[in-house]
Amino acid sequence: MMFHRFSLAAPLILLAALATTSNAVACPFCNAVSQTLRQEMEVMDAVVIATAMQSDATRNKETGEILMKIDVVLKGDDLLKVGSEVKAVYYGEVKVGRRFMLSGVDPPDLQWSCLPINERSEKYIIAVTKLDDDPLERLRFFYDYLEDKDSMLARDTYDEFAIAPYSAIKELAPEMDHDQLVKWLQEPEMSTDRKRLYLTMLGVCGSKKDLPMLETLMTSTQKSTRGGLDALIACYLTLAGEQGLPLVNKLFLANKKAPYADTYAAIMAVRFHGTEGEVIARSALVESLHHVLDRADLADLVIPDLARWKDWSQIERLKNLFINADEDNNWVRVPVVNYLRACPLPAAAEAMKELEKLDPESVRRANTFFAIPVPAKDTGSSSSSVRRKATRKYAALPIVRDHQDPGSAKTGTLTASVSPVVPSFPPQLASDVSSSNPWTLLHVLAMALAALMIAQFLLLTGGAVVKQA
Repeated sequence: MMFHRFSLAAPLILLAALATTSNAVACPFCNAVSQTLRQEMEVMDAVVIATAMQSDATRNKETGEILMKIDVVLKGDDLLKVGSEVKAVYYGEVKVGRRFMLSGVDPPDLQWSCLPINERSEKYIIAVTKLDDDPLERLRFFYDYLEDKDSMLARDTYDEFAIAPYSAIKELAPEMDHDQLVKWLQEPEMSTDRKRLYLTMLGVCGSKKDLPMLETLMTSTQKSTRGGLDALIACYLTLAGEQGLPLVNKLFLANKKAPYADTYAAIMAVRFHGTEGEVIARSALVESLHHVLDRADLADLVIPDLARWKDWSQIERLKNLFINADEDNNWVRVPVVNYLRACPLPAAAEAMKELEKLDPESVRRANTFFAIPVPAKDTGSSSSSVRRKATRKYAALPIVRDHQDPGSAKTGTLTASVSPVVPSFPPQLASDVSSSNPWTLLHVLAMALAALMIAQFLLLTGGAVVKQA
């Protein structure tokens, strides 16, 4: 019977996690490597600091259990007390007196997971449990551990910044060490994920004096130097403003020889500035995206952006893209149809009639699988700023190619899918779906999970009826 309880609970847990994730507006170019210690402790029934009372020589070698004494109760003081003894499974090397953070679930017979800690990490963990709920206050604490010598603390801190609201990162700008960020960015061994974070941070605390360095990084031919290119371009545009667009166009958007991954990174940077960058007008950003329309194999990547940002100047150009598409790039046709469906101008309706005669299947596919794209609301703050609304969502998702290698122009079969999977894709932008469209990924999953739970309930109750009969 316990099995059935978990079977019904699992979809609810997954749905709750999806709902929480979908509402997060996190660091735009950072991807958390793992769950943070703070997040882990939040979902546990009990968290304690304990000391091993056995060594490898005296513990239960068959089960791996170690007897431990609880020294500090961080969570779950209604379940256990300081001085209590518990048994936890740990297969690593252990000596009497070694300290652990134990995380327990399923009371009253708690099942423990073990994390070895030292004196420094113990102080860190205890401090984390006392942090304020305010994201800015949390970042102030974690900032000092970004490049900590203890790899566990450095990793946990990076993940905390990766999930932090971008607004909190901007608020932290006056307290950032600009010169230290620049130094970290110039370290050849710095990992790409951390470069993305530090570039995002430099974008909010830097100045035009940083532009020569950023230009050097963008034009470098060394892969290690150009790691996190999407965040690098976004940082450059944040500091350069609209005056930085010509160089980005020249290097990545108008340059037909630019590798796919480089152009895609530039598109993501432009997309960021069109949603929450707040420094460049969308009217200037769409002009940069127009260059990508000259590359028939990549045009579908930017057509949805033009529709979202209400750039209706490309009707004739997109109609020609549709007409001239061949078997190597016919995936562009559905995004074109979606653009025309969103456009309120009579010319779009006329173009749609013409294209439907040419390829009724593409028009049918667009109407079947996609809601009418809803343009993003005007920011209203100023003509030269672009303010992202936290509730604004994407209007259209294109039919795209299956790019196995981000650096390759290889195409695959036509598939109803979201944009190509590239590690640098900002997570929150992936969930940008029109608020007027009920068929968002979250809603579809919610309905599927609800159907699953109903089916399980009927199966269980039906089985019970049969047994009673």
